[in-house]
Amino acid sequence: MKMEVCNVILCLAVLMAPAGAASAAGTDNSGCLTCHGNREIVKKGGERLYLEAGKFASTTHALIGCTSCHDSVTAAHPRDGSRPSKARCKECHAPIQAEYAASLHGSKAICNDCHNPHEVKPAIAVSGEYLNSKCAKCHDKSKTIKSHAKWLTQADLHLEALPCITCHTGSKNYVINMTIENKKPGDPYGEFKTADYGELSALQPKNGDINRLIDKNGDGIISLAELREFNYEARGKGMRLWGMMTPEVLTHTYQINEKCWDCSYCHASGPKAMQTSYVEFPDRNGGVTRVAVEKGAILDILYGTPDFYMLGTTRSTALNIIGALIIAGGMMMPIGHGTLRFLTRKNRKEHES
Repeated sequence: MKMEVCNVILCLAVLMAPAGAASAAGTDNSGCLTCHGNREIVKKGGERLYLEAGKFASTTHALIGCTSCHDSVTAAHPRDGSRPSKARCKECHAPIQAEYAASLHGSKAICNDCHNPHEVKPAIAVSGEYLNSKCAKCHDKSKTIKSHAKWLTQADLHLEALPCITCHTGSKNYVINMTIENKKPGDPYGEFKTADYGELSALQPKNGDINRLIDKNGDGIISLAELREFNYEARGKGMRLWGMMTPEVLTHTYQINEKCWDCSYCHASGPKAMQTSYVEFPDRNGGVTRVAVEKGAILDILYGTPDFYMLGTTRSTALNIIGALIIAGGMMMPIGHGTLRFLTRKNRKEHES
C-alpha cells in the first residue's frame, strides 16, 4: 500500500514540478532547511548533513517533502538524539530498481552512487554533460577514450558528442540536445566549455530571460531563422552551439550495445533521424530548461559531411591501405618527374648548346 501511495505522490509531483517546486519546498521543508540548509551544520556532523536549498527546491523530491523519506523524524529532532530513518529508493521506484538490477551495473553500484536524492532532477532537466559526469565518477575519461579507440575512430570527439547512455542503454529514438558553449575571455585559442547561467544572463540584460538569446520572439519554440541568426552571431563572440545525441526515453538498462559498433547505426539512419531537437539553457540551480527547435531545423544548421574518403575514418584496414596507395601514387608522378628533370639537367644544357 505504501508503494502505491508513493507512486501516486511521485506522479503528481512530476506533473506539478514546473509550477510549484520552490513554494512547496519553502512551505513543507522550511523547518528542516533551517538547519540542513545552513553550512554551519557541516561542523556538527559532516558534509552529508548539508543540502543546498536552491538545488533541492528544484527536485521532485522537494514536493513530496523531507518526512516522506525520513518518516521517523520527530518533532523533538534533533534534541531527541535519534537518527531519522531513510526510505529505500525501490519503495517508490520499484520498476526502475528491477530494470537496473538486471543490468550490467546492477551488482556494481547502488542508486546513491550516481544519484544524490537531494539534487536529483527529471531526465528532461539535465544535460548530457551532467549525465557523463556521473559516469566519470567511476570510469576514468582517459581510460574510456583509450578502450573505445580500439574500434571507434576519433573516440575523443565521439565521447564529447554523446552521453554514455546513448550507446549503453536502450532507446528506439534519439533527440539532439544543443547547449551554448563559449571560450574563456581573452583566450581565443582555448577550449570551448558549456556556458553557465551567469555568463548567459549577462548577455541578456533586459529581463534576464536567457531563452531570448535565441528565441527572440519568446514564443517558446526556436525557428530555423532564429537558430541561424544566433549561430552566425555566436561565431563572432567566441561561442558555438554544441549538440549531443541523447536517447528520447532514458532507461536503466545498462548494457554493451553491439549495434553501435556499426557506424551506419548513427551516420546512415535515414532522413527521419535527428528531426527532433532542443536547445538547453542552464538554470540557477545547476539544471537545464529545454526549448524545442523547429522540426528538422537541426539538419539544416549542421555542417554537411565531407564528400570524400578521409584516411582512418573507417575500421577497414584494406580501405586504409588502398587509400594510402592512391595518395602515394598521386604524389609519385610529380616527384618522379621532377627528380628525372633534375638528374638530366646537364644533358639538356649540352643539347641546347
